[in-house]
Amino acid sequence: MAEPARTSRLASQTKRRLWGAASTDEEARAALQARLNVYSKIMFWAFVALIVFLTLTYRFVLDKTPVLWTYVFAGATMLLAVMAVIWRVVLVRRKLTLEGMFGIDLAYAITIGLALGAAAAAQYDFPPAGYTSIIFSGYNVFMRALVVPSSPRRTAIMSSVTMLPVVLAGVILGSTGHQDPNLPPIATIVGGFMLAVISIVIASTGSGIIYGLRQAATEAAQLGAYTLGRQIGQGGMGQVYRAQHRLLVRPTAVKMLRPELGTENLDRFEREVQEMSQLTHPNTVAVYDYGRSDEGVFYYAMEYLAGIDLDQLVRRYRSQPAGRVIHILTQVCGALQEAHDRKLIHRDIKPANIILCERGGVPDVAKVVDFGLVKDFTHSDGQSTQVVLGTPAYIAPEQLTDPALVSPRSDLYALGCVGYFLLTGRKVFEGKTDIDLCLQHITKQPTPPSEVTSAPIPRGLELAILRCLEKAPSARFASAAELAAALDEIPRVAGWTTADARAWWDEFRAQPEDPKITDQPTVTMNVDLGKHQAKPPT
Repeated sequence: MAEPARTSRLASQTKRRLWGAASTDEEARAALQARLNVYSKIMFWAFVALIVFLTLTYRFVLDKTPVLWTYVFAGATMLLAVMAVIWRVVLVRRKLTLEGMFGIDLAYAITIGLALGAAAAAQYDFPPAGYTSIIFSGYNVFMRALVVPSSPRRTAIMSSVTMLPVVLAGVILGSTGHQDPNLPPIATIVGGFMLAVISIVIASTGSGIIYGLRQAATEAAQLGAYTLGRQIGQGGMGQVYRAQHRLLVRPTAVKMLRPELGTENLDRFEREVQEMSQLTHPNTVAVYDYGRSDEGVFYYAMEYLAGIDLDQLVRRYRSQPAGRVIHILTQVCGALQEAHDRKLIHRDIKPANIILCERGGVPDVAKVVDFGLVKDFTHSDGQSTQVVLGTPAYIAPEQLTDPALVSPRSDLYALGCVGYFLLTGRKVFEGKTDIDLCLQHITKQPTPPSEVTSAPIPRGLELAILRCLEKAPSARFASAAELAAALDEIPRVAGWTTADARAWWDEFRAQPEDPKITDQPTVTMNVDLGKHQAKPPT
């Protein structure tokens, strides 16, 4: 069993090398389909332009048209119809396999070559038609080499398949005396052959150069043992990329921290990632690996979550049912309690850092990610108390007035903000600037969720969220476990069952992937509260 698996893995890696710096077979497949789509569109409109040009030329410029032009025009129209179906119906609307797209690539090469060769031979009484066919064949192989990712060898084969019928048409025209009267038959035959060979060589050489650049890009996208794919997230500390381990062939998310954060901060993050890797709660994202690249970029690899973060959930589907909110918040409490038991504070709980996904067929599994601001609350991190780290819409008052007082209850304040956002579709406070938001967190009391939305909210859930949003940490729940217990005591309301969750995920999976990247940045600010300074909460 090991050998077939190894063979399959090598085949997958070979396909990814052919089609660029894709980190997974799916990305390689999608990349090739997108390129074939572009190639089909360009060639379709190029053939339309050619047919229109020839039709107008024959009708209004020349004294006569080729004898078989009607048949050539009918054949060209049929070819255009087939190309339109492949482009608009197959490539745009269907998900094709790599093997299927290899077949389309070969079919294009054969069909276009035969069509142009037949057009040249059929217009034997009009010598310029042969030149037009071979020139257009050359344009086609050049376009394919530029647009469709391919190795030099494959490009040479496909180009030869396209050019061969046109060369044979030239041989037929030359040997039967239907050639340019200004050229002897041998010149027509050899000239056509030379143009074909030159086109094939140029296309293959160009494809080889592009292929080499793609390989270089793939190698440049290597970060340790991981091959980076597309960007799937971003924030104040760095970017997150879809990736794959070169040997394990396991989908992974890799976060790269910005080098400008400084050596001291990166060293601190490295120590904290080591702590994060010890977290094993099922609602905490699993950290697989971490390291530094040759260029000094610090990164860590974690499990890839194919789901939706809570920020996008509300943006796309609006406020959520109370039953679902209780389920999500309870899971997050479990993840936070484990971290707090290890003396770690997240410090950046927000909707974008909680991802909803499916795990093992279980719907609505919440995963807490991005412990990039995690802090061991038994030690000072040496940062100035005037420096605030966090996301303004979800930041606890003590993080602003005295960061030294940050504790596990600061995470509970942020979680209360998340629950408020899920229930109402609105943030606890709105402001024109980050400073304005920060001041409201310190001085303003939140409006109860039930006064913001008409959706039914259990009284126990509203009281739990408002308790999380108390200004003084001592007035909040003592721990995430205590909050989870309070949520568990709330009578379950109708409107969100396991069946509802499964139906929602079935519909979600059927939708095309949303390419948007959540940008809810974590910020670092120097805060001078001045006369607005409130008494530090206790």
